Order: sequence, then structure tokens, then C-alpha cells
Amino acid sequence: MSVRTLPLVFINLGGEMLYILDQRLQAQNTSEDNSEKGVWSENDRRRVMNDIVGTMFNKAFMDELLKPQQLYSHRTLKTVLTRIAHASIMRLNPASMDRLYELMVMAFKYQVFLCPRPKDLLLISYNHIDTIREFVKDTPVVVNQVDETHRKIIEVYSSLSEGEFQLLRQTLLIFFQDMHVRVSLFLKIQVQNPNGRFALSTSGPVPHGTEVPGLIRTFDSKGREVRRSEFPTGGSYSSPIREGCFELHGDRIIRLGLNMYTVNHPEETHTSKAPSVKTDDTPNLLAKEELNLLARLMGSMKAENKPKAETGFRINLFTTDEEEEEAGASCGAEESLFGVINIQAMQDEQAATELARIAGQFAEQQEQPENPSGNKGDDLLAMMDDL
Repeated sequence: MSVRTLPLVFINLGGEMLYILDQRLQAQNTSEDNSEKGVWSENDRRRVMNDIVGTMFNKAFMDELLKPQQLYSHRTLKTVLTRIAHASIMRLNPASMDRLYELMVMAFKYQVFLCPRPKDLLLISYNHIDTIREFVKDTPVVVNQVDETHRKIIEVYSSLSEGEFQLLRQTLLIFFQDMHVRVSLFLKIQVQNPNGRFALSTSGPVPHGTEVPGLIRTFDSKGREVRRSEFPTGGSYSSPIREGCFELHGDRIIRLGLNMYTVNHPEETHTSKAPSVKTDDTPNLLAKEELNLLARLMGSMKAENKPKAETGFRINLFTTDEEEEEAGASCGAEESLFGVINIQAMQDEQAATELARIAGQFAEQQEQPENPSGNKGDDLLAMMDDL
């Protein structure tokens, strides 16, 4: 397992979280007849983004994150990202954060699957960082925090070998292997199957530095080519595109990691067929539909820890007022939709006793961990309490 995976996971998941929150804040800000609803203004949106990004790229926090360490569990990562999201004046209920985390993970998993080379994981991360920098471009202090973190990431990862990048990619795939959440955006463009697994196309440009498959060359003992033959590849491959820029600023070439919830930067890949996107101001309906599903689970984002004179704000995450009013009565229907099963284990005393015995065995094993330094992520969470 790579000990350099955690920073990239945090940057990319955090970027996807910011994409979703920014889209919802902008949708609320541009909705009609907002004068009497106490909704978010453009200043509120900027404040939220500045607060979250400022906390996310805090120097002490990032220094701790960049230390060589094993990748955290999904539970710990979700806890960290929840605290990051709550760094501003809004709050997400547990169901909202669960769904938000699933969207973040599946988006990044899809990007990792389509990544041409293991090293190009950096380009995906830099696309996220570039977009985050654009979110806070009007706040120089926060921009400097993002730039400083970006420089540190370049310094840490520029010296890794191809083998270390391959190990990093394998660590990510192991981290994602049990996540098969269906996302309507991916289902609509037919890159995800109904069982939650991605359907990858065998076409498009090959990775930089490689040749188009289909040709076999035979050489003699003196290194001279003596014969050529061809074989069917089962796909339609083309020559590689030029390599992206790995510096602080530049053209990353690949579009994986850009904000797929905006019209200007629709999610495009060279290894899957996606519907064409118009270049006008029409909203991305596929992405909006997925966010509306998230909206059905999300309660209001409450304003907390603010001066008494400040008006409270919340995000209207529903398509219509009627839908918002009926949301409270739809909890039972949504539980049925998502297949929530309530297991009443305590009704069977014998089963409960056996479960307690098994749980006790796990507890005994956890009392003597192999790593004496304690639970992963505890130091990071403790640091966040002090931010």
C-alpha cells in the first residue's frame, strides 16, 4: 500500500465536494422570487467557499496530511470532510453527508478508472486544485494557501518513480473496490451499469509515451526487424495526445477532474462516448438531476455560530416549493426507494448473545493493534478541532 495516497484522495474528494456545494449555492442564488425566502446571496456563496477552502488548505492541516501514512478508512475520511464542510455557516444532516460522500467517491473512482497513466493522477488532482483556486480568486489570502499546498504537492510527488505511481493507483483501486453506488448522471450517459459498475470503452487515444496496439514486430539476434504482422485489438485506438503540464500553472490537457456540474466544463473523456453538450447557457440537466436527487435527501443548511444580528440562511435544494413542502412526508417513501432495512436483532435473544460474543472478540483484537500509534486520523481530527 502506498503511503502517499492520502493527500491526493483528500484533494480530489474535497474538490468534488466543493463542485456540488457551489452548484447548489449558485442555483439558489439565481432562482426566481427569492426576496422573501432568506436564501443565499452571491456574497454568502463566496463566504462559504472561502471558509471551506481556507480550512481545507490550512498550512498545519496540510503539513500533517502530507506526512507519509496509510490511507484512512471511508468512515474517517467522511468525518474529516464533514468537518471541512461545516467550517462555514452551513450544516448538513447525516443523510445529506452520506449521499454527498457517495457522489464524491464515485466521481473520483470514475476519474481513476479513466486515468491514462498512473502518473496522470497528478493531472486530475491539479485540475481540482485549479478549479478550487478559481473559486476563491477574489481572496488573495486563500489563493496563497492553495498555491502553497500546490507547491508542496509538486515537491513531494515529482520525485516518485513510475512504480511508486503504479502502487499509488493500486491503493486507490483497493480503496474504491467495494463502492458501487449508482449515480444517475453516469447511468444517463451509459458509463455505469445498473449494478453500479462502470462500463469502460475500448477506444480513444492511447496513453502518452505508448504506441497504438495492433502491430507485432519480430527482430533477429542482431536487433534488426525481420517481420511485421498485425492482430485485431478489439477497439478503435488513436495516437496519444500530448502530455499535460505538471507545473503550478499550465494546460493539463486531460479534462478528468474538472467541474462536471457546469456547462463550460462538461465531463469529457477520450475512452467513453458521451452526448454532446451545447455551448449556450442551458443548464447541464444530467448533472442537475443527480444534484436534485441529493437535494431530496438534504435538509436545510442552517446558519450557525453567527452574530445575532445576522440573518440566517439556508439552501433551497428542491426543484419547486411544493416538492420542498412535501419532503417531510416522503421519508418513508425514500427509505423504500433506497432499500433501507431495519434489523431488529434484539428480538432474538440467542442471536443477540452470539452477536455480542463475536463483537467481544473483535473488541479484544482491537485492544492490541499492530500499529501502536493509535487510530488513523485521530491526530488529524484533533488538529481540526483547534482550527
